[in-house]
Amino acid sequence: MDAAYGKDTEFRTGVSALGLPYVAAVLSSTTVWPQGTGPLAPKPWSGRGRRATRLRRDAQHQPVSVKELALGLPETAWTEIAWREGTNAELASRFARSRVRVAHGDTLLDAPRAEEWLLIEWPEGEAEPTQYWLSTMPEEIGFADLVDLAHLRWRIERDYQELKQELGLGHYEGRGWRGFHHHATLCIAAYGFLIAERARFSPSGPGGAGGFEAPRLPEGYRPRGAPDPARTTRAELDRHRATPAHGGDRPNSPTMPVLCPDQPQPTRISPPLVTQ
Repeated sequence: MDAAYGKDTEFRTGVSALGLPYVAAVLSSTTVWPQGTGPLAPKPWSGRGRRATRLRRDAQHQPVSVKELALGLPETAWTEIAWREGTNAELASRFARSRVRVAHGDTLLDAPRAEEWLLIEWPEGEAEPTQYWLSTMPEEIGFADLVDLAHLRWRIERDYQELKQELGLGHYEGRGWRGFHHHATLCIAAYGFLIAERARFSPSGPGGAGGFEAPRLPEGYRPRGAPDPARTTRAELDRHRATPAHGGDRPNSPTMPVLCPDQPQPTRISPPLVTQ
C-alpha cells in the first residue's frame, strides 16, 4: 500500500489483527524504536492506588524518525538491488533495512509493539532517502524479495488502470454495495481470465504456440440448417421438408370492375336555399 494508507497506524494494526502481512509505504516523519531500544516499562507499584500499566518515555528514551535512522546508518548498510526489467534498462537502486518497533501511540499501550522491517531506498545521487516502507513480512525473508514486494505496487496500479479502462470497472453507476460488489467481482474474474490466457502465449514463441488443438466433431454432427443426408422415404414424416407454396389449384375469382366509364353517373341534388 502507498503512504496514504501506510501512514495510518490504526489501519496497519487492523491488517495485522486479521493475520495478514503487509508492506506499507510511510512518511519520513514516522517514529520508530531502533533495534535494541524501546519505551520504558510501566512505573513500579508503590503499594497505593491503581497499578500503572502504560509504557513510558523520558528524556533519554525517545523514538526517532525513520529519516533520522536512515541518515545514521553506516555506508555498509546500503546494498544495490535490482527489482525488475524496465523499458530501457534494469531498474535498480540502493536499499537498507533494519528491524524496528513502531512508536506512534505506544504510551497508551501496556506492551511494546512487535518488531517489523523498515525498508529504506536512497538512490545514488540523491541528497537524502526517497522512500520508506514498514513490513510485517517474516524476519527470514530475503533482502531482494522484500524490495520486490515493496515495488510491486506499480503492477497493482497498472492492473487497476486496465480494469477501469478495458473492462469497465469504472462504469458502475449504482448506489448500493451489493450491486457494486457484483460488478467488481465480474470485472476482476474477467481480468483474471484474460491474464491467464495472456500467460499461455510466449511473446518470443511461434505464432501458433498456445497448446490448443482443433476440436474433433462428434459422429453424426450436422450444422444447423444443413439437410439431413438420411432423409425418410415418407414425405409426410420428413420434418425437414420444405413447406409447399400456396396457389395453383384454386378456382379463379370473377373479375370485378373497378371503373366503368359507360355507367351513368348519379345526379347530385343541392339543398334548397332558405332565406328570411
